[in-house]
Amino acid sequence: MRISVVLGVAASLLAISAAEPPAQWQTYHGVRMDSSQVLLARYDRAYRYCLPEANYRGSPYPAHPWHVTALRSCLYRLGIVDRGAYSYPANRLFYPLY
Repeated sequence: MRISVVLGVAASLLAISAAEPPAQWQTYHGVRMDSSQVLLARYDRAYRYCLPEANYRGSPYPAHPWHVTALRSCLYRLGIVDRGAYSYPANRLFYPLY
């Protein structure tokens, strides 16, 4: 049982995409981050704020799953979430591409 839990956690971390371009993020209200200059500036400030935290809490290597998880967690706290189909590769089966 413990082995299956460990394998499930490892598989879920490997399925996380490193969606860093602003076009793949949106606000809690569904507004794309690349739709206006104000939101782009907000995303840039949030990304610069979250990057050191992701290096400290996650991993200093940007492609590492722990780094990506810490970065997304920080951006979520600041009100920036992944767009549906881009958040996880498996979601492309269930969400239409925008």
